[in-house]
Amino acid sequence: MATDTSDQDIGSPKAESASGSVVISVDAMGGDRGPSVVVEGCAAALAEIPNLSILLHGDEAALRPLIARLPAVAGRLTLCPAEAVVSMNDKPSHVMRHGKNTSMWSAIAAVKDQRAHAAVSCGNTGALMAVSMLQLRRMPGVNRPAIACLWPSRGRHGFNTMLDVGADIKAEAEDLLAYAIMGATYFRNDFDEPRPRVGLLNVGTEEHKGRAEIKAAHELIASHQDTGFYEFVGFVEGVDIPSDKVDVIVTDGFTGNVALKTGEGTARLIGDLLKDALKSGTLAMLGAVLARRALQRLSRRIDPRRVNGGVFLGLNGTVVKSHGSADATGVAAAIRLAAKLAQSGYRGRMAERLVIAAQAAQDASSNGETA
Repeated sequence: MATDTSDQDIGSPKAESASGSVVISVDAMGGDRGPSVVVEGCAAALAEIPNLSILLHGDEAALRPLIARLPAVAGRLTLCPAEAVVSMNDKPSHVMRHGKNTSMWSAIAAVKDQRAHAAVSCGNTGALMAVSMLQLRRMPGVNRPAIACLWPSRGRHGFNTMLDVGADIKAEAEDLLAYAIMGATYFRNDFDEPRPRVGLLNVGTEEHKGRAEIKAAHELIASHQDTGFYEFVGFVEGVDIPSDKVDVIVTDGFTGNVALKTGEGTARLIGDLLKDALKSGTLAMLGAVLARRALQRLSRRIDPRRVNGGVFLGLNGTVVKSHGSADATGVAAAIRLAAKLAQSGYRGRMAERLVIAAQAAQDASSNGETA
């Protein structure tokens, strides 16, 4: 990997090695299912992405036997020993003070030290955000980083993006503006959409509805459409999240996390009810056989594992948060997402637009003071 990257975006191809390898730093110890699932996910991602290399952080005694069973990863997966593990019950403040020997800290440090282009962890979300902020720092113009997720939709690209889905339960009007700019840049990078449609989640679409900060955010987001390179469609409701009305849904982390978990739970419920219905009788089972391919397409379309990975936006480095309960398919999806982002250079464009918006706000404030 290049040694002098002071003027480069770590998430861009400019920071790659001469061989074109993309290096992803993976926390092996944070998931609910144990390190074996993470190692299997790494192997699946390596088999799929020819130019991928992985730095795997965790307990050496636990990981070496798992890696030894997968000779295909030899030379492309490097074990980085880390003694301790961040549990789901650990408080972020405790991890920040005492977690330097953990696999999570080690995984983020590899991005900070420019040994890796991006990091992936299935661990404690609050601790991961705290460690990432401490080591990577926030982009200029970002007060609160956000977690963005992809949401299956009827939209023109098959997915919408929503943020924040859990980084911070609070969000002021200025934070929601930053989310709009970051979300639009992220969506544009993912789907090559010139001007993504941005909507602000509210209890109704009428302009008089909502809290004061929501109304203030409406004005701010509307006034920065040109500098943010997006089209603002105004307020949207929960029913619009999977619709073709909008590409990027902006909200605070509390509301976004509740919506995300509700959507995932509903998808699982529908899947279980459908399975039960298709096993309810001979005719139903015959119908299931005849419709097998269509049902398989539907299953893949709504399978949360295949879009697993919330991206931390607003940091000077790319971090992907995988579900704690992810299986090998989910872990591989998160690594695949991290590798794609690492080669895109999206953070450089995002930082530029955030600075432009901050400067515009400062100029507006100065003009107001002199008026």
